[in-house]
Amino acid sequence: MRKSYGLIEISGVVAALDALDIMCKAADVSLSTWERKLGGRLVTIIVEGDVAAVTAAVEAARTRAIKPLVSSGVIANPHEEIVAQVKRSMKRFRSAEEIGEGHAGK
Repeated sequence: MRKSYGLIEISGVVAALDALDIMCKAADVSLSTWERKLGGRLVTIIVEGDVAAVTAAVEAARTRAIKPLVSSGVIANPHEEIVAQVKRSMKRFRSAEEIGEGHAGK
């Protein structure tokens, strides 16, 4: 079975981390990537898992997050172009992590 993606957009990094925690505790999903826009005022989180799990995770975030979601969605059996886009985002996410870790001790 191919993976599915659950996506949420929420205002603020703290609210995003809270929503991610809710999603991961609610269902068997894992973080694929996340992106901050507008200086972190808008955060997109993408989790992956089977379609039932990502649906449950998105619904849990929608109903229990500390702020209302701006947008959300589930992509079951994503097209290869969607998978490629998420992988590009993952690479930017991983590169930013490495840069941040390199400057942490300076």
